[in-house]
Amino acid sequence: MYYFLFMEINSAEILIRTVNLEDIQFLQKLFIETIESSCKNDYTPEQIKAWTSTAENIDRWNSMVEKQFSLIAQLNNKILGFASLQNDNYVDFLYVHKDFLRNGIANVLYDNLKKESTEKGCQKMSSDVSKTARPFFESKGFKVVRENKKLIKGVEIVNYYMIQ
Repeated sequence: MYYFLFMEINSAEILIRTVNLEDIQFLQKLFIETIESSCKNDYTPEQIKAWTSTAENIDRWNSMVEKQFSLIAQLNNKILGFASLQNDNYVDFLYVHKDFLRNGIANVLYDNLKKESTEKGCQKMSSDVSKTARPFFESKGFKVVRENKKLIKGVEIVNYYMIQ
């Protein structure tokens, strides 16, 4: 397992660790709550409902844990955020708990993914990012390559394929 401390919030030490299968139900909950809270200005309620329904795909979550470089930011027993790197250069997940946004957690999770990608010999990273996440990725040097229109349960959701 991959463990180290990265920062403090209100004098509390935040731990970064690898994801394990026992974390999945907590990650699914964080995923849903973050989208419902953070993305409501960029997506309709119907789009949010379709998007959050993807949390039901347990095979996808198991695959993230078993096949990707996946990290959690944790304070005591509370998961504050998580991120994953697929195929050494694709940011698949990057979500921060709605109550801990803008505390540097996404930055540290991303920096650890970038470090892993670089150590694996990758020159560039890519991701498909939401309207909400686009400014964060742009701040990391990502550029939009194309706009995607994805159908989930018959509902169209726009996101962006970006490369750093």
